[in-house]
Amino acid sequence: MIFRALLLSLLIPVIAHAEADPQRVFRAGAAVSNITPFLGTDLIGGFSPRGSIHIHDDLFARCLVLDDGSTRLAIVIIDNVKFPTEIHLPTKQRIQQTSGLPPENILIAATHTHSAPSLRGTSYLKLNEPLDEYQQFVIHRIADGVQRAINNLEPARIGWGTGALPQHVFNRRWLLKQGQSVTSPFGEEERVATNPGGLLSQIDKPAGPVNPGVYVLSVRSQAGHPIALLANYWLHYVGGVGTGHISADYFGVFARELNRLHAVPGQDPPFVGILSNGASGDVNNNDYAHYNQPGRKRYARYEKMQEVASDLTREVMRVEKNISYRDWVPLGAAAQTMTLKRRRPSMAQVWRARDLIQNAPPIAEQDRDLSRRMVFARRALEAELWPETAEAYVQALRIGDLGLAALPFETFVEIGFEIQEQSPFKQTFVFGLANGDLGYLPTPRQHELGGYETWLTVSHAEVGASPKLVKKLTALLGRLHKETHIPNPTANGQ
Repeated sequence: MIFRALLLSLLIPVIAHAEADPQRVFRAGAAVSNITPFLGTDLIGGFSPRGSIHIHDDLFARCLVLDDGSTRLAIVIIDNVKFPTEIHLPTKQRIQQTSGLPPENILIAATHTHSAPSLRGTSYLKLNEPLDEYQQFVIHRIADGVQRAINNLEPARIGWGTGALPQHVFNRRWLLKQGQSVTSPFGEEERVATNPGGLLSQIDKPAGPVNPGVYVLSVRSQAGHPIALLANYWLHYVGGVGTGHISADYFGVFARELNRLHAVPGQDPPFVGILSNGASGDVNNNDYAHYNQPGRKRYARYEKMQEVASDLTREVMRVEKNISYRDWVPLGAAAQTMTLKRRRPSMAQVWRARDLIQNAPPIAEQDRDLSRRMVFARRALEAELWPETAEAYVQALRIGDLGLAALPFETFVEIGFEIQEQSPFKQTFVFGLANGDLGYLPTPRQHELGGYETWLTVSHAEVGASPKLVKKLTALLGRLHKETHIPNPTANGQ
């Protein structure tokens, strides 16, 4: 103890000198790029594409850039159901060409709105197709947004905190009662039903947990005006849009409300509110435990997403009021591409799919179950052409004592919790749907139970992928945490 006290006494002058160092300036900048497509563009988010007939609200790429004087990070959240692997590397290459930022310093994730066009190109499952016009447009607009955020860099302070909003998150995977099962489109008996609205008499309990946490990263200028706020909430999406409507879902409503509440007259550049999605692959906004109870509210179009966004905005504003801001924090980035086995159909599944397609009745005579099996039969035949492996881009960022972890999956809550528990940082935000798209990421146990998120062509990576990914990601976080740490300056209040 005496030695430790002596060591600290020797370090105090060094720390004080570092805090007073006028050369060390933390900067931040933010910007948005409109990525709304033309009307008529097909929308995804369901089993079949549907044409767009109306733009209810625009889609954006919202960009935040942080700079500690030696390291620069960019965080981009786009309004789309996915940020697919096909455009991940081209986008980062474009940003590197225009800004000099290395790919590992750039985190790009999708919100998961189900009312946006595909960024997968001509087919849901065909790989290595030429980039289409909308994909190229989005790549350029993301790069433009990052460059504009860099142009907007100014001396800033940063802080973060956590809150909770439990009333809007429910695990959508339900274990069935003993002796009950359902059949997948591939003919497999399963113990779990996803979104079991038509099976309420057979359900027992949720198959996994939820995370009510609300994570908040706030950036303000040295002069005191708000620059940007990035929130992270583990909720899949809300929905309830008009047929054929383009919409950013509740993520867009939240951003607009936050922008309104932070607006400073004449502020240029304006404040940017951002909502990212966490580990929400098995979570939605439907309470199936009370789904058919008398008095359950019926929502008009867009009403429910407004409710969720308003509640989330209030909680984020409450957290923001209690944040202590740092004048400077060290930044860091680490990433690695992992090679995973890709799930492909067995010969039996291929034969079954071909037989189903060849002998199917006309579309007008098909029921809902048969239509679904037809969709997955066609997907299975496309997946037969997949390569045997897939590349998963695993990324960790450091913002002082805060860790950011990103995976290219719709990650289950359990896996997000594992990452947070094993992370060496005091707090860790988890980003799903980031830097590519390999479908759902269930745990091995959830794979055994079955359910939509575990089906072939929906979950692309090997059944044992999640432990490998968590191990790699926590190793990257550990590497960043061990890097030479210059103590943070004394935190300032509001």
